[in-house]
Amino acid sequence: MKTELQWGGRFNAAPDEALLRFGSSLEDDLPLAPYDVICSRAHVAALLGGNVISAEIAAELDAALERVAQEIADGTFATYARDTDCEDVHGAIDRRVRDFAPQAGASLHTGRSRNDQVATTLLLYVRARAQTAKDEAAQAAQYLLERAEAALQSGAMIAATTHWQPAQPVLLAFWLGTAAEMMLRVIRRFDRVVSDAARFSPLGSGACSGSTLPIAREISAAQLGFAAPSRIAMDSIGNRDVAVDLLHAIARALVDASRISEEIVLWATPAFGYVKLDDAASTGSSLMPQKRNPDPFELVRAHAAGAVGALQAALGSMSGIALSYHRDLQETKSHVMHGVERGLGALRAFRLALPYVHFNEEHMSAHASDGYTIATDLADALITAGATAREAHEAIGNQVAVAEAEKRPLHASDLTAIAKAVGRNIDTAPLTAKASIEAKQTIGSTAPAQVAKALASMRSELAAIEDHCCGSAV
Repeated sequence: MKTELQWGGRFNAAPDEALLRFGSSLEDDLPLAPYDVICSRAHVAALLGGNVISAEIAAELDAALERVAQEIADGTFATYARDTDCEDVHGAIDRRVRDFAPQAGASLHTGRSRNDQVATTLLLYVRARAQTAKDEAAQAAQYLLERAEAALQSGAMIAATTHWQPAQPVLLAFWLGTAAEMMLRVIRRFDRVVSDAARFSPLGSGACSGSTLPIAREISAAQLGFAAPSRIAMDSIGNRDVAVDLLHAIARALVDASRISEEIVLWATPAFGYVKLDDAASTGSSLMPQKRNPDPFELVRAHAAGAVGALQAALGSMSGIALSYHRDLQETKSHVMHGVERGLGALRAFRLALPYVHFNEEHMSAHASDGYTIATDLADALITAGATAREAHEAIGNQVAVAEAEKRPLHASDLTAIAKAVGRNIDTAPLTAKASIEAKQTIGSTAPAQVAKALASMRSELAAIEDHCCGSAV
């Protein structure tokens, strides 16, 4: 069967067009095009290094691949690829190379299967995208740390919540430090993906068992920035773990960003009034003229759900297949790439929107003790005076009920009432949000000195992460 497909010699008829379209991954594959060219140039180097092809053929192939790379960069290759009947971007690139170098182009696929080609190209994509995601998270962490350091200087406070109920007073810098700590974990996850995606090169593994041709796999591995060629061909061509790890890291990043976004969305309501979004990060209503909607942060929440769904789909597509390559992995790749591309967009939007959040520090601080958030400090003072934790909890709870019924905050007279109730004198106890915060003594607490130490430690860690660089293929 004469065909432009990369296979067909043993077939007597062309495939059904509808089924061929069903099996095509070309549109999904287009983002892989630049990485496939890089992969193919390394394969040419490995063929040359093993004396499988001549230097003349290698030079022609490399020149043709450079021309394809230029077309990919200027956007014309995508149009060319869509006009072909190729199943995927890899076949389209092979065909374009043969356009530019008809005789030499016939040697490009020597000793190579789409199995090892796709596995390698995908790893290059994963490495580059993980580095991009890491950079986005690092910029978000950098901003959050800067904002936390400024808030520490201002001394702004908020009523921290659990179950969305008033809990205890904390510094705004403490909340911002919490968000920064989350982003540091995100960075570390992406960093692991970058490292893992640079470990073993599948290129040269062939379809599943290696090659009888003396392909110099160590040359292509080094050229692509891998530590070594893969050890087991059958594993390397069916392995999509690192790709799924990237999608997992994206999903986890967006889940964290979604949690931060949830507080910002709620704080932006007039009922809270803790933050106001700049016009640049807000939208309005087509009907209600007064509306200022925190859409970027709402969309981040939704994209988190989408990334989790893509991760589940990717894992599901792998769960029922045997070892080595199966066409199901085409769908794994699609789920990964769709989830990663949309997820990266959401992570970038989250990072871009953060500086447009303006904190109403005076209002936040004024309400930091609302809801009896200093009650735990009174219980601690009672324990210091000799009461048990159970006695203190009950006594302070009873006094909170009294104050609540009288519609007033806790104040000094309550200390006298508590002392009479339990027979223990409380000499001093924090009666303001600021006093509560300053009274904290444990490592990692919201006390200003502890927050300052935490922020300094996180800044050092961020600097170390930014200094550490795992190479990217592009």
